[in-house]
Amino acid sequence: QVQLVESGGGLVQAGGSLRLSCAASGLPFSSYGMGWFRQAPGKEREFVARISYNGGTTYYADSVQGRFTISRDNAKNTVDLQMNSLKPGDTAVYYCAVRFGTQYVYWGQGTQVTVSS
Repeated sequence: QVQLVESGGGLVQAGGSLRLSCAASGLPFSSYGMGWFRQAPGKEREFVARISYNGGTTYYADSVQGRFTISRDNAKNTVDLQMNSLKPGDTAVYYCAVRFGTQYVYWGQGTQVTVSS
């Protein structure tokens, strides 16, 4: 049974930083790409960042490029999202997901990030 558990969300002032972490179990973690998504109230879920199975390739949404950094530790089965220079527009529930081919097939329960102005 695949499980993804996000942590690290919270309330932060604009300009601040947070680091999200996603712990995976029940799958050969080092074989899969991983992604982070977010969903703000009343909006569609949107892509934030992804990382290849070995961490060699990363890709970011334009809205977070240069502010967010995705990384992974295959020894610990974790994928992190370092978020700097946070803006109120970054407020959302953040989800990690397992990438299988071009699809995201497993999702965590999400962690709330709130950025105050």
